[in-house]
Amino acid sequence: MDISGLNIAIIGAGYAGASTAKALSLAGANVNVYEQAKELKEVGAGIGLRPSSLNEFRKWGILEAIERVTSPSESFEILTATGERIAKEDWPETDTYGLTTRFVHRGDFLDTLVGVLPEGMVHTGHRLESIEDHGSSATATFANGASVTADLVIGADGIRSRVREQLFSSAPPVFAGEHAYRVVLDADRTHGLPYDSNLRMYIGRGTKVYFLPLLHRNQVSYDVTALSADPTPNPTATLEDLLATVEGFDERIVATTRELDMSAVNIRAVYDIDPVDVWHSDSVALVGDAAHAMCHHQGQGANSAILDAGVLAECLASEGSVAAALTRYQETRKPMTDELQRLSRHGWTDEELEDVFPGQKPGELGATTGA
Repeated sequence: MDISGLNIAIIGAGYAGASTAKALSLAGANVNVYEQAKELKEVGAGIGLRPSSLNEFRKWGILEAIERVTSPSESFEILTATGERIAKEDWPETDTYGLTTRFVHRGDFLDTLVGVLPEGMVHTGHRLESIEDHGSSATATFANGASVTADLVIGADGIRSRVREQLFSSAPPVFAGEHAYRVVLDADRTHGLPYDSNLRMYIGRGTKVYFLPLLHRNQVSYDVTALSADPTPNPTATLEDLLATVEGFDERIVATTRELDMSAVNIRAVYDIDPVDVWHSDSVALVGDAAHAMCHHQGQGANSAILDAGVLAECLASEGSVAAALTRYQETRKPMTDELQRLSRHGWTDEELEDVFPGQKPGELGATTGA
């Protein structure tokens, strides 16, 4: 199908929305992106971009721009809380694509993705109020009074997607039973912890510490993820609370944690969603977290969004209609993301879960919901 001239409205200008906008605009579609925030910014820490994602950037002609704000990694390590190596593996897909995993700060990544979009494509200050599916088109209405009708509306509006809620699934996000504490530190503030291109994950009872190097910044993304029964989406914590989660860890991890400025630490309860049966109608589709939000243990959230964008663009270009393209898009992507969602929920042992959720069977955490 020739999609030149096809009018597409994307709701959300995060990783999923910006990636989808780039892929579809390159294919010739008339794309506009509507973002609820008045200013585009990303908080948090670092993420890994897998070779399959980088290959999409290569197809889109933006790999060089991405490489400028990332650093390469050859392998990842899993260690005990006190630093004994459990496993070390090279990143997968390297031989397939001739590329290796690269690490990036979330803010740099979003800035770069948005920066390669044509000027005027992203419209900020547009919070989606409602969406109406007409069959061969759809209309999005925003809180500022604006509305837009497009041949295809794409919900890239994240884990609490209004597009998903209004058209596909009203099921709320699911509390994963854990809190994540994330901060970016200068490398010299990590008390001699190994600092090279490797991602390291230190595992203790009920706690994981992710040490993700951002060599191009001379910084490290420091993430402590700990089991918790508190489903408050934006919980508060003291330094003493955080120190309690790393008790018994390598003394360098304890020292690094002890010196954290808690005002700089991003604290979030971790949520995902149950698999959504249907991602699309004939004129509306979901991408990224809106379709398949997942826990971060597999490091596949952003990567899945990027692959969604690439597959959706390919399907629209090769199928005879928008409806057929959306059907093939879901058939291609959903089995993979369903499995990643499942795997990402299995980050803890039965004994660890029993400590925090006594009497609750493994797997029942997926039924624990919150706002």
